[in-house]
Amino acid sequence: MNNLETFNSSFFAAHSWLILVLPLLAFIVNGTLFSKSKKTAGFFSIAMAALSMVLALGLATEFVKNFADAPNKVAIPWSWEWLPLISETFGEISLKISFYCDPISVMMLVVISVIAFFVNIYSVGYMKEDPSASRFFALLSLFAFSMLGLVVATNLIQIYIFWELVGVSSYLLIGFWYHKPSAVSASKQAFILTRFADSFFLLGIILTGAMLGSYDFLRWNNPELLKVANIVVPHGWLALASVLIFIGAWGKSAMFPLHIWLPNAMEGPTPVSSIIHSATMVVAGVYLTARLFPFFASIGTVLEIATLVGVFTAMFAAVIACTQKDIKRILAYSTLSQLGYMMFALGVGGYAASMFHVFTHAFFKCMLFLIAGAVIHFVHSNSLDEMGGLRKKMPFAYFSCLIGCLAIAGIPPFSGFWSKDEILLSAWAAGNYAVFFAGLITGGLTAFYMFRMFFLTFHGEARSEHATAHGEDPWMTVPIVILAIPAAAIGFVAHGFVQTSHGPIWLPIAASLVGVLGTAIAWFLYARKGSNAVAALETDIRSPLYRIIYHKFYFDEMYYSFTRNFLIKGVAGFLKAFDHYIIDALGDFIAGVLQWLGRGVRMTQNGFFAAYAALFATGIVFGMWMLIGLFE
Repeated sequence: MNNLETFNSSFFAAHSWLILVLPLLAFIVNGTLFSKSKKTAGFFSIAMAALSMVLALGLATEFVKNFADAPNKVAIPWSWEWLPLISETFGEISLKISFYCDPISVMMLVVISVIAFFVNIYSVGYMKEDPSASRFFALLSLFAFSMLGLVVATNLIQIYIFWELVGVSSYLLIGFWYHKPSAVSASKQAFILTRFADSFFLLGIILTGAMLGSYDFLRWNNPELLKVANIVVPHGWLALASVLIFIGAWGKSAMFPLHIWLPNAMEGPTPVSSIIHSATMVVAGVYLTARLFPFFASIGTVLEIATLVGVFTAMFAAVIACTQKDIKRILAYSTLSQLGYMMFALGVGGYAASMFHVFTHAFFKCMLFLIAGAVIHFVHSNSLDEMGGLRKKMPFAYFSCLIGCLAIAGIPPFSGFWSKDEILLSAWAAGNYAVFFAGLITGGLTAFYMFRMFFLTFHGEARSEHATAHGEDPWMTVPIVILAIPAAAIGFVAHGFVQTSHGPIWLPIAASLVGVLGTAIAWFLYARKGSNAVAALETDIRSPLYRIIYHKFYFDEMYYSFTRNFLIKGVAGFLKAFDHYIIDALGDFIAGVLQWLGRGVRMTQNGFFAAYAALFATGIVFGMWMLIGLFE
């Protein structure tokens, strides 16, 4: 079946390039023409994001209509060759910028464009008092352009270019409030840690491209092309190169132990946290692993690593989230845990389940971050110590947050239930029972810490005088309420499109009961009549183990100590001493010798004719003596 021509002839396929260009236009225009008018910049960004979203939804509709009966079909509406290369070993390698359409890239286009649209609307209310709002909207549009370009890439070179653009724009957004030292520190930390992983990613791209003679996904994912010039590529080298590529995904999706930058990225404005944590930057690593899934599966090593790293990150982050007080950090560690879910799902072969969870997670996590921003805007604090009693003061946020918590906890029929159920089924079907039970326990922890946050934020008595400041901002409330709809129902609507794994009938029931149990424990500790929320938030009265978890196992301190003592004082100190006492000393010695020889030469240039004549005569005599000696 060849629907490629029909698809390319459609309006949305022919104009698919506008999906990328419109956010880029918003970045350029807001950064130049509207740099002094934050209201105009906001409305222009919303307009460009809306058009991009409409085109993405239209493209997705056309794709589904043309390829509904061909789930593995790939379409490329347009392609531009920008750098043809000639290699003596592999022949011609063409580097292109193209628009790759398959089920997961089209799904990501929809998710990113929809999330970007609602975050732009929300930002009008959130940033209305900020004098640099125009710069914010410009950077938000740059981020959307970078992420959209990443998910439609047809080759590793194109994906790496947009991968780095995502890193740069996230660095600028996390450090947007550059007058805050904590924001500057967080942006540098995110940039350095992800660049560290990206260096391995680039090395893996170069190494694998050289071995396979191509950078295109369509060729990498074809097992027949693991043979190059009739010579089988050594499995060990290919496995090494694939692991190097995966390290890039490891860092971008903040898997343990490269996780610390993600919670610290909360120093940026809340809309930044929402768009980074929901469906864009942090799932780029999961998307890359899914994009190269056939290639990784043919080698095996990467998927084994993804399983181990993913399941540990999921449990590790969930445990930390159970103790945190900062509402945005709770959601940040929640994101880490859900990323772990997505990654270990890929590791056990649950490709469709992982992508399904990326899809459902995007909507309820974006909404939960926007709710957190609205609460912070209301009480002027990130801490649960300053919240409580907001149920009647913020009714829209309350009911939307309830939907989001039920969704992420995996309570049926909310969206998270369907995708988490698929992940657990994938682990069970693969016979990886240890991973299955780890995922089941993590689901219970997720329900506990999310409803802990929910009850301590909205129930009980107000713990702060700021809680009566003002009502809900419509610009911030409307996106939250609209996103609550897919957070509640998108899983049920979309689960029919996912190829389900087969497992025992009790499994989804057990997963639901674990979620209910976690919710019930949170209610008993924090919301039942007679519970003491203030005492529950007191960290000092807790056990030493609780305090260790509250301080995130002191990983931040270990990183800072390693950086300060080993890298700065140790490695950098040694290099500084080597430069000073060896390199500089050698240079000084050579300069001193030349200076001493120069003084000797200057002494001979004394201006006395007799001295010059004597030196001249001595030279002639010495020269003649040497010649006579040679001829004898």
